[in-house]
Amino acid sequence: MSIDPPIIAMLSTSPIPVGSSIFFASALLTISVLVLLLLRRFLTLRATPAYLAIPVFLALALPASVVLLVPIDLASSSREGAGPTAIWLPDRLILVSWRIAYWLIFVLTWAILPLLGEYIDSGYRDPKGRIHYSIRSNARYQLIVLCCATVGLIYISIQNGFEFTSIKTLVMALAYVWGLVLAIYLMGHGLVSIPRTLFRNANVSGRLRRIQAHAPRLHDRLMDAINDLESLESQVTQLQRRKTGTALDFQEWIEELAETASPSPELRSGLLEQSDGPGTIPAVITERYLADLTRRLQRARHQKARFVDEWDRLVLSADDIQAIINSSASQKLEFNHSTHRSSFLSSLKLLNPYMRYHLYVHVIPNVRLGLGALFSAASVCIVWSELVKSLAPRLSVVTLSIVSYHKAPAQVEFGRQLIASAWLLYMCSAALVGVNDAKVWGNRALVRRNTYGESACWYAGLVAKLTVPIAYNFLTFLPESVRQNTTFYKFLGRFIDLTPLGKGFDYFFPVFILVPIGATLFNLYGRVQNICSWGLIEDDEDDLENNPGGYGLGGWREGRDLIERELNGLGGLGLSTRSGHRSPRPASRIDEESPAFSSSRTALLENSRAPRAPRGAAATITPMEDEDEENFFQSFAHRVKNTFETAGKPQWLQGDSFRLPRWMSNENSESNDGLARWFGGRPAPGGVRL
Repeated sequence: MSIDPPIIAMLSTSPIPVGSSIFFASALLTISVLVLLLLRRFLTLRATPAYLAIPVFLALALPASVVLLVPIDLASSSREGAGPTAIWLPDRLILVSWRIAYWLIFVLTWAILPLLGEYIDSGYRDPKGRIHYSIRSNARYQLIVLCCATVGLIYISIQNGFEFTSIKTLVMALAYVWGLVLAIYLMGHGLVSIPRTLFRNANVSGRLRRIQAHAPRLHDRLMDAINDLESLESQVTQLQRRKTGTALDFQEWIEELAETASPSPELRSGLLEQSDGPGTIPAVITERYLADLTRRLQRARHQKARFVDEWDRLVLSADDIQAIINSSASQKLEFNHSTHRSSFLSSLKLLNPYMRYHLYVHVIPNVRLGLGALFSAASVCIVWSELVKSLAPRLSVVTLSIVSYHKAPAQVEFGRQLIASAWLLYMCSAALVGVNDAKVWGNRALVRRNTYGESACWYAGLVAKLTVPIAYNFLTFLPESVRQNTTFYKFLGRFIDLTPLGKGFDYFFPVFILVPIGATLFNLYGRVQNICSWGLIEDDEDDLENNPGGYGLGGWREGRDLIERELNGLGGLGLSTRSGHRSPRPASRIDEESPAFSSSRTALLENSRAPRAPRGAAATITPMEDEDEENFFQSFAHRVKNTFETAGKPQWLQGDSFRLPRWMSNENSESNDGLARWFGGRPAPGGVRL
């Protein structure tokens, strides 16, 4: 492999720092252990094949090593004489580390993980069918990338002439540009979401209200996931019953699908009767149909597991927060005994009830407020540094915390190395938090011990794709003399600055971080979604702002009732059996084997299959009000409102309603004459013809 000329000067012999080398090796070992623990939390390592676990492990461990390598590179490039008072490594070792980390991340994000994700999600049984499906699914995406690469290659060839290094320059520059666009968008969301979440969670009662407001929507999605899975499993049952025709050719495949589907008869009886009609499964069974059915079954099972996990955590969190609120009177806090609690602190038994009360009521809220203020200041400093780095770099807060301008050349000592690591880690964390805040990634999600393989590949690829652009964007905060002296710049940065377009993009595009920040601060996405959907879909925060009383369908009062039913064993979702939860209200708890529980569970499932009204619609029946939660004026206003809404129509208005003329209605009009036939005929009753 040829070595680039600007890098040859760095390969001179230099002493090997023993202490720094030991620290670097220990840090890499620690990162590997932490990544394995993270994989163990979201994947079942024993049941995960090696072809999935190894790429996902590398896609998480290599970006973490990049966060470690940038501060070491800064200290190594600024050393004088015997070396700086910081962690530093020889130039050759840093160059080799950058090459290994960068090119492995590049291959993982642009080739291996996309193909592997589609390979897992294909639904085919044999590897050949999975590979063909994966290649076909990624062909369109790779074609778009190839077209963009062709246009970029023409631009670079015109600007600097065509050479072999032009292809390498194009590949690295395009990957950086795409990663920077995605990183700035996600980081803008995270810089607002992290401190805002801390501030909101400091208020215990407000946090409980938000959980209760989110409960109806999450419960609906859970019941929809259960119904979708039952519908697909009913198709498998029908295929298993078919003993003639083309189904015999795939009998072994169908039996495997039937073995993995084992729902209880009481859950499936309602849907099986509806699914036996014609049109549910095709007359001719093909391999493509079975692969599509297998793929939908896999997605439905993991989607159900996702919402079951979210619902469990929501119910347990609401129970813990309610226990914190109820402990204000006795100043003693006792959480319900359970094998799986909503947080790690709530499962500890080292504190007595009195100390636990002060911890959760006074210490933790104040800590959240302090961290919220600290992260708010950090977010402001990062945004300010992005805005002024090209105009007045000496005013950048991030720059002043790392580099001393009064020294020539500026050295990066151990303390400033730690500060650089903290800045870079917070920027990467903000981008990862923005992934959940943006909510534009479909049904992909991380589920404890049950994450779908395709989702694991996608999240790992996203982490790897964002880290290198964020690391180099962090390097642009520093003065030009410091930045250009690093190995990272000589390896990647000089290719980005090779053309005026690349250099200008790197300096001026991060200003657009104000767009996602403004959208998150002022809930722009929720408002646009509300306008486009005519008010039928709203965010949880809008629900609380527009309906603080919690009345109507989908309010926090409905969520509170759903959580109470689940805690009392009446919800029918089996939380008590899954998490070992025991309700603090044993008097009202109904045994799961009793007829009351069975009838309640059946009614709940029947209601979940019935079509639900939209969340924005007004409720026809007003729930009972809590007198202790309203003052006199609120109670009086509700009584006046209920009086007018429940008042009957006067007799003189109870005649026949106004009826449209015959020529404006579609009554007794069987034929499509006149102008109607030019627009596709008349609409069906209750429909609109476009």
